[in-house]
Amino acid sequence: MTKADVTKFIKDTGTFMSKHTPELLTGFGIAGMITTTILAVKATPKALALIEKEKERQWVDELKPVDVVKTTWKCYLPATILGAASVGCLVGSSAVSLKRNAVLATAYKLSETALTEYKDKVVETIGEKKEKLVREAVAEDKVKQTPVKNNEVIVTGKGKTLCLEPTSMRHFESDAETIRRAVNELNRRMRDEMYISLNEFYYELGLEGTDLGDMMGWNINIAYIDVTFTSALTPNDEPCLALVYNTAPIYDFMHA
Repeated sequence: MTKADVTKFIKDTGTFMSKHTPELLTGFGIAGMITTTILAVKATPKALALIEKEKERQWVDELKPVDVVKTTWKCYLPATILGAASVGCLVGSSAVSLKRNAVLATAYKLSETALTEYKDKVVETIGEKKEKLVREAVAEDKVKQTPVKNNEVIVTGKGKTLCLEPTSMRHFESDAETIRRAVNELNRRMRDEMYISLNEFYYELGLEGTDLGDMMGWNINIAYIDVTFTSALTPNDEPCLALVYNTAPIYDFMHA
């Protein structure tokens, strides 16, 4: 193995560990907790024997709690140290994940702001109608580039038209009227509740929620939910109705 190979190996290992720090810390923490339990169980017979010897030495039937600790603490020292280290790994994993999520949230917010500014400038430059045509053309491209497999189409029981949701890129059966009713119902609720999550929209469509769906949504202080449709043929030559969000769901929608 050459020096370059060794350097590359070290660099790749460091990159892997940095990228997967939360998973590694969680794994170490869980493994440590299991080992801690095993060590504690193994130490118990020895501790009980020491307690019996101490009882004989003091000529008593029962030891005081403080004497029990003094007699047996060394037996449980390895388990205690490992347990503390395991807790540290789990806490560290949580801290790293929270920090990364905060960074991702900031990055998303910046991207969202830049996209909004870009969209506003596009509307200002080419006009609202042409901007809408561009948006619909993008949705059509998504349909054309996304193959459909029968086992991947979600049957909602709320229509028979093949549809594509652009955020989760899931195909499902519904129809334009059902989707409009869902939008109207959620907009009605938003007048009272002030905001609606993307997952709530999914539920109305008969879809399961996603992790992203809990973090994104609409706020009445910005805009109501506004969905239109465009149709195109999938790569399998199936007609598909693509949803177009005229007001896109935003991150941290509850505090907008």
